[in-house]
Amino acid sequence: MDNPARKPIFGGMEHDSDILIVGGGLNGPATALALAHAGLTSTVIDALPAAPRQDQDFDGRSYALALASVRLLRRIGVWDHVADHSHPMLEIKVTDGRAGETPSPFLMHFDHAEIEEGPMGHMVEDRYLRRALMDAMEANPRITVLNGETVVAQDTDGAARVTLASGRVLTGSLLIGCDGRRSGTAERAGIKRTGWDYGQTALVCAIQHEKPHNGVAHQFFLPPGPLAILPLPGNRSSIVWSESAANAAAFQALSDDDYLTVLRPRFGDFLGDISLAGKRFTYPLSLTVADSFIADRLALVGDAAHGMHPIAGQGLNAGLRDIGALAQVLGEARARGEDVASILVLRRYQEWRRFDTASLAMATDLSNRLFSSDNPLLRMARDIGMGAINATPRLRRTFIREAAGLTGDLPALMR
Repeated sequence: MDNPARKPIFGGMEHDSDILIVGGGLNGPATALALAHAGLTSTVIDALPAAPRQDQDFDGRSYALALASVRLLRRIGVWDHVADHSHPMLEIKVTDGRAGETPSPFLMHFDHAEIEEGPMGHMVEDRYLRRALMDAMEANPRITVLNGETVVAQDTDGAARVTLASGRVLTGSLLIGCDGRRSGTAERAGIKRTGWDYGQTALVCAIQHEKPHNGVAHQFFLPPGPLAILPLPGNRSSIVWSESAANAAAFQALSDDDYLTVLRPRFGDFLGDISLAGKRFTYPLSLTVADSFIADRLALVGDAAHGMHPIAGQGLNAGLRDIGALAQVLGEARARGEDVASILVLRRYQEWRRFDTASLAMATDLSNRLFSSDNPLLRMARDIGMGAINATPRLRRTFIREAAGLTGDLPALMR
């Protein structure tokens, strides 16, 4: 086995790590752990200090992790530390209607029992997943973490170099941007983006309710945008509620009691009385895809490469697919003695992931446009379509496997 503490040497030059990773949210740490699994060292540069990352208070943020994503987290040593705090998604019910009205009788109902692999996914709170990723990085000798450091300049001529606000210069073979939709890594590399604003904002929070949810996730399509109700441990659910930007701003400005008054007719009473659990957040919704996922000695991962509508809850899952694919491509290149940062190697990653992410982005965009409309003809067409899918076992299983992240060319860490 390689000495994990070695100083990697490329072209006679000693580097701080094989890989420099910009961004310390969720994708950055997961990338570092997946690369460590492939035998590569990395330095993670996080603009936030460590203390906020270690906060254990529940703030209402949660993630829907597809089964394939759970597999990856298990392989990189994270899942066992969050499993006891997660809740499986056993069923998904998709309905269409208006606030305060009975949903359309045409619905889609997906049950995990129709596939052999198990639950379609799990819900995990941000506080547990974030902390498990941090702990796993700290315990891994192949990973160095720099908290409270910001990249102000980068250069990829012959090697990857970044200059930090503190004046420190780091070198590696490859630079990976995990720094979100407004990626400074992509911008400094001259990578442009394609996309548009939806004029919608997601209101995100957690809800305490009287009755058990029984592991059922609900997607309720309303004219202003979808409302997702996702099962958390106990009698709690995570809410992702899309509204027009103007309405969302007005609702977010309300007191908690008035906020709930607006939410209740949209939520319904099937889980009994509801109350807020944790903080409330808003996120403007847009579609943004980088024109290239790679450049000279540089790769983009997650939202830095693609940001999409949360209608299918696939944002983090798509990022984890990027991570699995990139780690596999780099690990295989390393095993063959190739330069892991060569453009030929990086093209393998882009060819693997670009079509899949573009297809997913377009599918979420089309779904949002189709369902965020109160046009009677569109309502009739989509209701009949949902009813037809629900009545066809083969189509239903295809959608279940899609929700579980089991379709397409899966990276080895997700198989």
